[in-house]
Amino acid sequence: MKSKLTLSIAACALAAWTGASAQQPYPNKPVKVIVPYVAGGAADITARTISQKLADGLGQPFVVENRPGANGGVGAEVVAKAPADGYTLLIAASGPIVINPVLYRKIAYDPLTDFAPISQITRFQYAIVVREASPIRSLQDLIAAAKANPGTLSYGSTGIGGGGHLAGVLFEQLSGTKLIHVPYKGGAAVWSDLLGGQLSFTFEALVTAAPMMKAGKLRAFASTGGQRSSTLPQLPTLAEMGFTGYDITQFQGMLAPAKTDPAIVDRLHRELQKIGKAPDVVKRLGEDGGNELIMNSPAEFANLIRSELLMYGKLIKDAGITAD
Repeated sequence: MKSKLTLSIAACALAAWTGASAQQPYPNKPVKVIVPYVAGGAADITARTISQKLADGLGQPFVVENRPGANGGVGAEVVAKAPADGYTLLIAASGPIVINPVLYRKIAYDPLTDFAPISQITRFQYAIVVREASPIRSLQDLIAAAKANPGTLSYGSTGIGGGGHLAGVLFEQLSGTKLIHVPYKGGAAVWSDLLGGQLSFTFEALVTAAPMMKAGKLRAFASTGGQRSSTLPQLPTLAEMGFTGYDITQFQGMLAPAKTDPAIVDRLHRELQKIGKAPDVVKRLGEDGGNELIMNSPAEFANLIRSELLMYGKLIKDAGITAD
């Protein structure tokens, strides 16, 4: 009898301890933040900046882990299949969330059902740029040259389905031109060939284009967003220059596995809103990083994902782009 009583008391104590542990405030252990790209890139810089601030604010380490491959798809799959407990998160750009699902015939996750959006962190756009020595002196010159010699003007990008590639595809459609897209394995090779004269122009993210413009190595004609960028407010948008409806931007955002406790999602979102107002973050990611800081709600981020899946799906289908 005594043995049974002892076991009963132990079981009750264990249950009480387990219940108390489960009810501890989130987070109560280190959190893994998956970045689906190599270290040192734009999304990696954003993730490390945000993760350090989350660690400071929430009192637990937020450890960045780089899992590159398949245009971000490898890391995204890791998070999609992780336990929905808030301890494995994803910080990714648009590619694996709104482009891969409409570019590839088959991927290992569904962006609408396998993730719980937490917040869009940033938005960034591109600029149409030529090297300073280019004979193309304006956007009108570029279009005239492309129409006079269809299929001769070339632009580079970091790969099929990348933001720079799709910016070029939409430009072709709205300008009535035929261009040559040259995919590269990385941005450094694009820069080398552009500055060397092997490429006619390119669509480059403002974060990397702006320093080259200030150094006198590049000239920009227009930006690709719906509104002028705060990084280069003097640069008109393509929409302003007559290309009605032109709006190509990319996001960086945080997501958790689907079915993550809404209270955890809300906790992270509220902390991100604070982080987005921190002066050092505004300077590093905004002023110096060429981004607009957003920090919107989970519902707003979910709506953006749905709308961009539709937009990129139509663009890719209409252009007949395939990557398989």
